[in-house]
Amino acid sequence: MVKTKHTEAKPFVKWVGGKTQLLGDIEKYLPKDFAHRNITYVEPFVGGGSVLFWMLRTFPNISHAVINDINPKLINVYRAVKESPTELISLLQTLENEYLPLDAEHRKAMFLAKRQLFNSNEINAMEQAALFVFLNRTCFNGLYRENLKGLFNVPHGKYAKPMICNEDTIMADAELLQKVEILNGDFASTAAFAGENTFYYFDPPYKPLSSTSSFNNYVKENFDDTEQIRLKEFCQYVAAKGSEFILSNSDVKSHNPENDFFDNLYSDYTIHRVWASRMVNSNAEKRGKLSELMISNVKQTAYRNLFDK
Repeated sequence: MVKTKHTEAKPFVKWVGGKTQLLGDIEKYLPKDFAHRNITYVEPFVGGGSVLFWMLRTFPNISHAVINDINPKLINVYRAVKESPTELISLLQTLENEYLPLDAEHRKAMFLAKRQLFNSNEINAMEQAALFVFLNRTCFNGLYRENLKGLFNVPHGKYAKPMICNEDTIMADAELLQKVEILNGDFASTAAFAGENTFYYFDPPYKPLSSTSSFNNYVKENFDDTEQIRLKEFCQYVAAKGSEFILSNSDVKSHNPENDFFDNLYSDYTIHRVWASRMVNSNAEKRGKLSELMISNVKQTAYRNLFDK
């Protein structure tokens, strides 16, 4: 594989809930000696990979990484980027060359046809990976959402010149992914990697702030309060094995001061509150700065956060 030194590895898809804006806060709460140990890094909800690629770029002492996601079509793209980046690039270039010259009406028609093909399961894994990226780059707001049948159903977007094929990013990501083990399943499938010198970052679907507020169903499987409780039990398991972790989630208490769901659930751990921007909401008044939770069992951190309560 040709190495790329001029392009910084970064997410190859857009992803709602990506943690780029919180990387500084995550760094503040890492173990103080994190950069000086031989670390195995595990991310059970990898999503778009903003934390993954930042971790791998920033900390070369990470000798092995493990990522997982319950979405098989997303994980298929990670495997395509890792194993066959040039073939993926070729398919994306073809899609880009077909899509960009079209007018708005024909772009929408092409999008809908490709979405139907993507949902048909009548294409091979590499074609599915290319269509995943194409749809992600040309759909409304870069959302990924499935209906109860597991079919991608986001409508067409209206970007003037979307970046469908980012060759440099894919090649830079492929280089870093060579030391990453890629899993597809429940978050608990990463249990085998728990142990000393293993660090977990958890970014599960967030608990909605209200019954009508937020979208958190990226796939047909619902991540409800029962799943949030099961995740907390998994955190206990990896901590008992000697692993350190940071977990992100919504701060439901900021929306309702009487809602102690996470404060009670994670009372045995350190709970930090940090500021983040949320831009995906149909009501513009509900966008903007909100506090989010960072929950951790890390004993020593390099810094203290000014927003701690």
